[in-house]
Amino acid sequence: MTGEKIETRLHVEEDLASGATVGLDHARAHFLRSVLRLGRGAMLVLFNGRDGEWLARLDGIGKGWASLAVERQLRAQTTEPDLWLLFAPIKRARIDFLAEKATELGVSRLQPVFTKRTAVSRVNTERLAANAREAAEQCERLTLPEVLPPKDLFAAMADWPEGRRLLVCAESGPARPIGEALAEAAAKAADGGSENGSVDRSIKWAIMSGPEGGLEKSELDALIELPFVTLVGLGPRVLRADTAALAALACWQSVLGDGGRRPPREDRPS
Repeated sequence: MTGEKIETRLHVEEDLASGATVGLDHARAHFLRSVLRLGRGAMLVLFNGRDGEWLARLDGIGKGWASLAVERQLRAQTTEPDLWLLFAPIKRARIDFLAEKATELGVSRLQPVFTKRTAVSRVNTERLAANAREAAEQCERLTLPEVLPPKDLFAAMADWPEGRRLLVCAESGPARPIGEALAEAAAKAADGGSENGSVDRSIKWAIMSGPEGGLEKSELDALIELPFVTLVGLGPRVLRADTAALAALACWQSVLGDGGRRPPREDRPS
């Protein structure tokens, strides 16, 4: 341990390696200088989704600019769960909350989908991406989720990739308890694992939550006919749309994802 204090953690686009220099744009430089009030010599952690996590020193800062000197790697890049979230857009504060918490729960893609009962007609994907980036910086994940433009529900189903399963949160219809569906999937994955008992994670997954008021019967009837879809229930209580999405994500991560596991990292300044 060096005893130096880490001031913040930032996502950057540049390649990261020992001795590299990273320049920040006006907005990020303003944040460091005027909000955090950092000066030359402050220590930061950087990640870019490719090269792991690195310790960097604020080498210079002024009005609208900042320069960071990359020193050493703290964590190597690791493979994270490939889990998509499809969700019917909801009102602004709740959609911001959903993007933030889904990022914390390890989602790799955020895909808004318009359903028959979706009350929101426009989605600010730039705002969603900004919320996701800030959440990734705070929760210490090594990647950012991909944020895609909205699609019609059945346009998304028509383009569905082979080999990816979809759990649809449903308040009605022939839905299985989510715990039961995940336990069965985990057992099948374990059967396909290696001799040391590791789980075969070659099957990719997605979770979908509907709008406030739920999906219409015609939508559920059409979804259940798709071979890659399983309808799942989240218990006897009626959940808000954002609550349902996050509850399903947490369940999936605890059974099939990386819930409870934290990769080792080199000691870093606290």
